[in-house]
Amino acid sequence: MKQEPKALKGNINHGVCHWCFRDYSLEDFCVEVKKIGIKGVDLIGPNGWDTLKKHGLDSSMCNGAEISLTEGFGEEKYHDQLVENYTKMIPMVAEAGYKNLICFSGNRRGMDDETGLKNCQKGLERILPLAEKHGVMIQMELLNSKINHKDYLCDKSAFGVELCKRLDSPNFKLLFDIYHMQIDEGDLIRNIRDYHQYFGHYHTAGNPGRNELGDDQEINYPAVMRAIYETGFDGYVSHEFIPKKEDKMASLAEGVAICDV
Repeated sequence: MKQEPKALKGNINHGVCHWCFRDYSLEDFCVEVKKIGIKGVDLIGPNGWDTLKKHGLDSSMCNGAEISLTEGFGEEKYHDQLVENYTKMIPMVAEAGYKNLICFSGNRRGMDDETGLKNCQKGLERILPLAEKHGVMIQMELLNSKINHKDYLCDKSAFGVELCKRLDSPNFKLLFDIYHMQIDEGDLIRNIRDYHQYFGHYHTAGNPGRNELGDDQEINYPAVMRAIYETGFDGYVSHEFIPKKEDKMASLAEGVAICDV
């Protein structure tokens, strides 16, 4: 008997990152996450899109145009390669019917914020007209530089928000990773309320550890989710935690339930 997706409240659009559940092939993963009521899978490139379509799942945050987390728009020497990559990928994302494409600032390597901002702006301005033409949202992820991504440039909301203001494009936003920003700045709910218009996507994970969202970690996810919902956000909140428990799908279902406010 076919199992129908779990009925959720509908206030939060739940996605998930496949890389956190590498024990599952993408095919099997799609089958399992649909049972939980998840609508999209993050960080999938063109090679996985047919599988997502087969299972009626959205590619909620596409990837495949970036060079790496450390080599990004913050350094001019990468701009030509990035522009080539994104110029190819943006029309592919649109043709497949998707909306979001990730990008990264790369590392700081001694740059001050102003230099990094100017470099990011210069590079992104070369691809945003194409993104606007095709209706694709370019989203730069906020990552912590304290624990997981040492020296990452776009490691605070203030940096990303300033970049959004300078670019002044409806097709550039920030991927606000709740776990990463808890580490590097905290004050999650205030920042979500103050800057929500610049956030186009959210990621979850428990802190410390980047594991399950249970009560043994410090982020009050129901309160954070209510704050996100109250801003009128209608994009995806995608779960990006690495489960420690043996039953990984039970951990994912629990995370979805905790965040389903």
